[in-house]
Amino acid sequence: MERAEGFSHQVVVIGGAGRVGLPLAVAMADRGASVLVYDVSEAAVALVNDGGLPFDEPEAGPKLKAAVSSGALRASTDPSVVALAENVVVVIGTPVDEHLNPDPQAIPRALAACADFFRDGQLMVLRSTVFPGVTALVERMLAGRGLAVDVSFCPERIAEGTAMTELLELPQIVSGRDQRTIARAAALFGVLTDQIIEMEPEEAELAKLFTNSWRYIKFAAVNQFYMIATSRGLDFERIRAGLTQNYPRAQDMPGAGFSAGPCLFKDTMQLAAFNDNNFALGHSAMLVNEGLPLFVVSQLAQHHDLSTSTVGILGASFKAGSDDIRSSLAYKLKRILSFKAARVLMTDPYVTVDPELLPLDQVLELSDILIVATPHPEYRGLLTDKPVADVWNVLRQDVRT
Repeated sequence: MERAEGFSHQVVVIGGAGRVGLPLAVAMADRGASVLVYDVSEAAVALVNDGGLPFDEPEAGPKLKAAVSSGALRASTDPSVVALAENVVVVIGTPVDEHLNPDPQAIPRALAACADFFRDGQLMVLRSTVFPGVTALVERMLAGRGLAVDVSFCPERIAEGTAMTELLELPQIVSGRDQRTIARAAALFGVLTDQIIEMEPEEAELAKLFTNSWRYIKFAAVNQFYMIATSRGLDFERIRAGLTQNYPRAQDMPGAGFSAGPCLFKDTMQLAAFNDNNFALGHSAMLVNEGLPLFVVSQLAQHHDLSTSTVGILGASFKAGSDDIRSSLAYKLKRILSFKAARVLMTDPYVTVDPELLPLDQVLELSDILIVATPHPEYRGLLTDKPVADVWNVLRQDVRT
């Protein structure tokens, strides 16, 4: 990857010490790029500069250490480093508010903190999921400052835990107003993959929202099936196993489980807002997926006196093998049980940010009832004589609650 004249580095990642930005920075540095990470978290920046990861991500640790040691990657809390790189990759979270409304100004507002350091000739890549039209909004913001900066929306498509392989294996969508911008974005991500898909910015914005909404709706359909079967005293997983066996038209049916995390729900609501809240499928999916913890508790309450029971929740993160608790439905489950049960205990082998978590053996010993909230591999083969609500079918037995 060649360095443009007038720039000392090829890439700077704004918000680059997070779960999306840092794997990208590490992967590009590993492929020979000179990379800067800009982040407002002093603790995360210090850790990165020491060669440490602020979170778990398989295969990223050794490559980060090597990149820092060689000088290929450096992190800073100083926004002036943005001026040093030709390619500015923006990775900033875009949550919905408590009313499920997106904030289209979130990215322009965040960029204002380092806007004085943007330079003519740079390529700005918006990487985080955005409300449709935000790319155009950023273009207008930069033009209003008199800057000649090309803007491209190139959505991240990785899943936590597989970032270091998927960055190299998955096709990358790139976009731009003109062929020059598209070519520049394609060259940037061509360092990682030769599978480049070109779109217009608004097409790329919707492509990202459609992807996550589709997954959210698919999971909701299965969770609804689970509720129907369970409420009739039937084992959903036996039904699913039977209908999918050697039947190609059902092979894409996933198992039931808590559909959570920082993306699927949020992006479905962003798409709904974009369509003037006329998104019946998306809103129905939200009701099903967000209602699953309450359904599990209600089913348990039909068979057990929760008011005299200690309930142990196995798993706190939003997905298996992860330490990320953002938007985890395990905590919604815990809140519901706090009103119903005599006592609620929680454990997770990966999460380190919750001081209330207990060791697994202690939760197993003290609990009267167990709920598998996260399908961590550590729970497979778990033997217990206590009632277990196992939506995920981790224990490979009757999943009725």
